[in-house]
Amino acid sequence: QHRKLASIGMRAIVLSGPGSADVLELKDVPKPDVQPHQVLVHVRAAGVNRPDISIRSGKYPGVNTSAGMILGLEIAGDIEVVGDKVKRWKVGDKICALIKEGGYAEYALVDERHCISIPEGWDYVEAASLPETVFTVWHNVFQKARLQKGETFLVHGGSSGIGVTAIQLARAIGAKPYATAGSDDKCRACEKLGAERCINYKTQDFEKELKDEGVDVILDMVGGDYIAKNIRILRPDGRLQFINAMAGSKAEFDVKDVMVRRLTISGSTLRARPDEFKAQLAADVEKHVWPLIGQGLFKPVIFRTLPLEEAAQAHKLMEESSHIGKIMLRL
Repeated sequence: QHRKLASIGMRAIVLSGPGSADVLELKDVPKPDVQPHQVLVHVRAAGVNRPDISIRSGKYPGVNTSAGMILGLEIAGDIEVVGDKVKRWKVGDKICALIKEGGYAEYALVDERHCISIPEGWDYVEAASLPETVFTVWHNVFQKARLQKGETFLVHGGSSGIGVTAIQLARAIGAKPYATAGSDDKCRACEKLGAERCINYKTQDFEKELKDEGVDVILDMVGGDYIAKNIRILRPDGRLQFINAMAGSKAEFDVKDVMVRRLTISGSTLRARPDEFKAQLAADVEKHVWPLIGQGLFKPVIFRTLPLEEAAQAHKLMEESSHIGKIMLRL
């Protein structure tokens, strides 16, 4: 009674190879086959994320971008087929999920352990905006960097999907979030979400602005000349966590300074982590973050939603970096 069979084909956005947004093509492709511990989700919405851009461009660490790939790391939709050994879910359940690829399609396969029920009162687009950013922020800021109540936290790219997530979650647990962003409008948006202060990096130097107070935890996706600046403003026992290095991955800093102040410098990528790790992360997110959503302490920030066939336009929009919050695809 837990099975439901469907037609064979589906629409998907497929890469013709690595390159610009123009390599994204709408095609009819076969539906994927469900394995025993997987569910097949009828996708209603999918998120567009910075790693999608990196993978499409052939620049994501450890990924061999090739023709035929279907991008998309996060989805929301309805379960249409369940595998033989699936225990938690049934046909018709509404879920959101983190996936390795395949989100820009009408149907996607998901390990059953990577699914979480859509929060009450949230629509598909809002729910699909959660997994990639929430999983990334929870793992890097709270599990690895161990941000605590009362500590000071800085996120670069505060108006990005990662940024708006990090600000809200840091505020929700009682930390003091700060942010950087590239315009006064973006800064005001960050402050409205809960940032103590957002620094416009085009008119101010975040190091000068924050050096007197200092910061306990920094989440950086910029790299480049931010690396040494980050290290200099960290308080003793401070933690610096990298999730990207869009401005460059190499820097020079004084290791003795790191030793004296007992700093921790780390980083991670999520896509290549084993299924077991993602399953545990999903369980932790459901346990710790979903209650905050239920209390109204975390809200979706959707910049724009486009139809699936306009995925290339969605990528161009992200590359323009004028957005505040998430760019989404609706199916």
